[in-house]
Amino acid sequence: MTPAILNLSKKHQQERDRVINRRPSKEQAEEAVRTLLAYSGDDSEREGLKDTPSRVIRSFDEFYSGYLKDPVEILERTFEETNGYDEMVLLKNIMFVSHCEHHMAPIIGKVHVAYLPRGRVVGISKLARVVEVYARRLQIQEKMTAQIANAINGVLEPGGVAVIIEAEHHCMTTRGVNKPGVSMTTSKMLGAFRDDPRTRSEFLANVGMS
Repeated sequence: MTPAILNLSKKHQQERDRVINRRPSKEQAEEAVRTLLAYSGDDSEREGLKDTPSRVIRSFDEFYSGYLKDPVEILERTFEETNGYDEMVLLKNIMFVSHCEHHMAPIIGKVHVAYLPRGRVVGISKLARVVEVYARRLQIQEKMTAQIANAINGVLEPGGVAVIIEAEHHCMTTRGVNKPGVSMTTSKMLGAFRDDPRTRSEFLANVGMS
């Protein structure tokens, strides 16, 4: 592991420690849910809602599990027996569910991830797992796009990284302006994907966006 990757891993470990230290207890979290149920106008003690606080907290443990996961640990195991392969590696249509940090409403969409290996590759499931690390947090799509690209670039040190996210934000499709069917597209290009128009065009063509 290079010094740069070690520093990146240390940074993520410090972030994880901060998350653990600032978390309230499960009992405190469940009481907060009861308060929100009361704010909604319902009775948190009635039969249908009595177990809702514990269910919500269990769902939070799943929805926001990404705060406790380290992308460096996921990406650091690589394979060098590639017979010199240095062309694009692309994983398309990685489905994800995240939540908007402004309204805690779902963000549902797909991610396309590509990189240009330099002597080593990573198992393709690891790319999907890195998407999950950042999706399973409170997010804005722009930041999530950059986080995925920067993590892959920082650990694999490839010739380039490209990430595109297409997603529907329920904070605007089910509330506010109420515009169902509207989707948002963001992209982050690094290395050859940013500097070489031919490489970028090949990627965009492969994901049907040329």
